[in-house]
Amino acid sequence: MRFEAIKEKVISSWSNYRVWQLQNVNDKRFIYVLSIVVGLISGLVAVVLKNTVMLVDYILTNGIRHVDSYLFFLYPFAGIVLTVLFLRFVVRKPVGHGIPNALFAISKGNGNMKLHESWSTVVAAALTVGTGGSVGLESPAVNASSSITSNLGRRLKLSRKTKVLFIACAASGTLSGIFNAPVAAIVFALEVIMIDLTAVSLIPLLLSSVAATLTGRVLLGEETLFPFKFIEPFSASQIGFYVLLGIACGALSIYFSKVYFKVGTLLDRLQFPGRRKSESFRESKGSTASPGEQTGHVNNKLLKAGLGASVVGLLIFLFPSLYGEGYSVVNSLINGSALPVTSSVTLFDVDDNVWLVIGVFLLLLLIKPVVTSFTIHSGGIGGVFAPALFMGSVLGFVFSKILKTVGLDVAASGNFTLVAMGGMMAGLLHAPLTGIFIIAEITGGYELFIPLMITTAITFITVKYVTPHSIYNAQLLQKGQLVTLHKDQAVLTLMNLRSEIERDFIVVKPYDKLKDLVQAISKSARNLFPVTDEQGRFLGVVMLSDVREIMFDRSKYEEIEIHELMTSAPESVEITDRMEAVMKKFDVSGAWNLPVLDADGKYIGFVSKSKLFSGYREKLREFYDDEPGRSEG
Repeated sequence: MRFEAIKEKVISSWSNYRVWQLQNVNDKRFIYVLSIVVGLISGLVAVVLKNTVMLVDYILTNGIRHVDSYLFFLYPFAGIVLTVLFLRFVVRKPVGHGIPNALFAISKGNGNMKLHESWSTVVAAALTVGTGGSVGLESPAVNASSSITSNLGRRLKLSRKTKVLFIACAASGTLSGIFNAPVAAIVFALEVIMIDLTAVSLIPLLLSSVAATLTGRVLLGEETLFPFKFIEPFSASQIGFYVLLGIACGALSIYFSKVYFKVGTLLDRLQFPGRRKSESFRESKGSTASPGEQTGHVNNKLLKAGLGASVVGLLIFLFPSLYGEGYSVVNSLINGSALPVTSSVTLFDVDDNVWLVIGVFLLLLLIKPVVTSFTIHSGGIGGVFAPALFMGSVLGFVFSKILKTVGLDVAASGNFTLVAMGGMMAGLLHAPLTGIFIIAEITGGYELFIPLMITTAITFITVKYVTPHSIYNAQLLQKGQLVTLHKDQAVLTLMNLRSEIERDFIVVKPYDKLKDLVQAISKSARNLFPVTDEQGRFLGVVMLSDVREIMFDRSKYEEIEIHELMTSAPESVEITDRMEAVMKKFDVSGAWNLPVLDADGKYIGFVSKSKLFSGYREKLREFYDDEPGRSEG
């Protein structure tokens, strides 16, 4: 009884607050206040996740950072397996991978995200990265903060437009809190989250970024993530080197993307004994399989995790500098020291042989994408933001090392290291402006602005020829879930074919008589009639215009059968077709109505051009409304 009373009091207080809010706080002011709250939440999530991982890392690795420790194999292996067990038996629901998950919420989820991801992502990422998984924390932090703000928006009955804006604010705030770079974080929201840049969206982004930055500074202090000692002023004589560095960053970004998706395909195709091809992690939820089949599915997930974790553990054991996010290695390379890399190689002693050092660094560039890809695809939770910066630092350092070794007069290695980090952001994330501004803010000035512009531009151009989409967008593109900057395609992506299907058509059979068709016509408000066989497979259509001349001739009621009147549909739509493909079929066929069929060719309903146009206009108005605010519900 006491609980019920408390519950009623809470509900009553909330209702009173909502009434006061709607009467006294206008939409803009309310959104500005909430954007600050989102920034505080995002900054807090980033700090909590970072500190948790640092604590776990300290507990596990304090005193073991030397070559040949078997723990560098054991920790990453155990971390990935524990993550999979945690998700399977504690969360029991699928957990999305960071930024792509936020992009999915924007493209298909109406700005809605699952509440459990506000905490499950944090725990899973801490397990993965804290034990040495070679991925980053930025994406999980974005996922968690976006989930919190999305669910806050749902509670406040906010419109889809506003929830999407707050997801962008959460992403911006998270990166602000981690990197102490509010401008770069806003640019990231524009480039990667692809929020429209308007006066209405810019102010909330500014407020959330500032709030998150201040939260990070209060809780973590003024120290930056990448402290550095010296930046050498840019010289025009170095332009050619930065152009070459841009090409190298582009090639490495393409290599990373190829490896990432190849590893994912490889692990997905593995069929362990007893595994059914139709099974998947998502299908296991609510599965009607027998206990034996479900146990086999769990065992297969663990075998897949064990295989991937073994690869990760082995490579990290051989190259301990790949352990975790790798930001300590990045800091050393920025300041010109290769010791964290050269002193931790397990297979051989690097010593001071410059070409051996260069060889080790080139090997790291080849191995890092493999380790990151196996960490994620075998069941770990993390992102590619930190690996992009890690690879940029390694590439920039070895690039400078090679130039100096062959006798060329080049800038300090720290310059190339920082610029290459920006280049990898441009290449892997397709975010050249983010790459420029994040390095500019980290360095506290514009000394590297011109080389950053040169390298990121060359990188972006190089990558675009081979991989037209970023590593985030490519994952959504495979599933037809990508919202693009092309407004027409973006709105089509938001539309759902199933909701556009019309099912109020009377179905007739091929051997029915004309009499049966006339009865169907008398009961129907439609002018076409789908024809199916006994199994429900679609055969064709009968148009009212084709039978109008004979439908009143009773002498033919028993003579003419439906298949004699039937015509083929000019085209058909499969239930799995993307909306872009559906519209193309309408354009090519010139039809006004097209049948929708399942994978077996069975009739489901019709989709009409007029209904699609109405749905398109509604989505267009909803998606590009200039004024976000509360929904009427």
